[in-house]
Formats: sequence, structure tokens, C-alpha cells
Amino acid sequence: MTSATELVYDLRGLKCPLPVLKTRRKLKILPAGTDLLIETSDPLAVIDIPHFCSQEGHRLVHSEQTPSGHRFLIRKLAP
Repeated sequence: MTSATELVYDLRGLKCPLPVLKTRRKLKILPAGTDLLIETSDPLAVIDIPHFCSQEGHRLVHSEQTPSGHRFLIRKLAP
């Protein structure tokens, strides 16, 4: 279930570095406090997305493995 301030972004099928690049672009246009749920099938995303959040000042709220890859919940903290 998603809240009014949570968006789902399907990046399944994209390979490194596209999931991080597209996540960065999407977060730039969102207001601070927005939650972005990322769906990805890239096995490297489990390393890349947490590192991206740490470097860019966003909070990785939740990460889980799914049958088709991984799901990440990111909260935009930086303006």
C-alpha cells in the first residue's frame, strides 16, 4: 500500500548504472519528505542504491528482496 506522499518507480529490466541515474533524476523533481519506492531487477542495485542514498543525503527506509529483484523505499531528505 502506498501513501499520498509515496510514489512507485518501476526500474525492473534496467542494468547498472541506469537504476541509480533514473532514481537521482526522479528525486531531484520531488519535494523533500516524499517517499519513493524503487522496484529493480539489477543484482547490483542492492549495493548501488544504499550507497547512492548515503552519498546524496537521502534515507533508505526499507530494503527487501523480491521474487524478481529488490525493492527499496527511499525518503528524500535533501532539498
